[in-house]
Amino acid sequence: MVRIEIDSYLKEVFPDIYISTREIETVIRQSKDLDKQVSKLRSSITHSLEDLKDNPIIRAFRDFYWKIGIDPTKIRPASEALVRRILSGSSLPSINNVVDAGNLASTETLIPIGLYDLDKIVGGLVLRFAKDGEEFIDITGRVKKLESNTIVLSDEIGIVHIFPHRDSLRTMIDWGTRRILIVGCGVKNVPKELVDYAVDRVLHYLEIL
Repeated sequence: MVRIEIDSYLKEVFPDIYISTREIETVIRQSKDLDKQVSKLRSSITHSLEDLKDNPIIRAFRDFYWKIGIDPTKIRPASEALVRRILSGSSLPSINNVVDAGNLASTETLIPIGLYDLDKIVGGLVLRFAKDGEEFIDITGRVKKLESNTIVLSDEIGIVHIFPHRDSLRTMIDWGTRRILIVGCGVKNVPKELVDYAVDRVLHYLEIL
């Protein structure tokens, strides 16, 4: 089981950061009935596009973004972006059963969820502040030099995730992935129990898709 450590300085600055994890083995395949699950979620959402920002979980992540220097009206929390997509009448993009399950769970719970190929992770993982100018290659292949106020999850090779909204190209889930690390992200004013539940919901949706 991969170990995730929260750096002591980061813990001092943001004592309420919380991470929940699960490790699973599965076969990557195309999802079935994704649109059906999206329709169910759409009918259960009580917020409109206009008042979604007032949801306490969305508000908690937006407040956290402001604290780390990200404008959440320009770069939205991942879970909020998914819900907005559904509320605008769109479906979710079908990637594969694992990524789709993560997106559904994140949409349902409003908790950002990261998914990683365990066989591409080297050593343990540390949640920490980035070094000024440290490079990150996101899931689209875009290279970005980070500022020192950026919170990242890294292994012995480099950064695998910008907390709590962007995964890396190196550890992404692909058709050859077999072992998967699921990570749920929590911040101040987000119940830890909800983060744990969100990660469990990924497993639930994997059984359906």
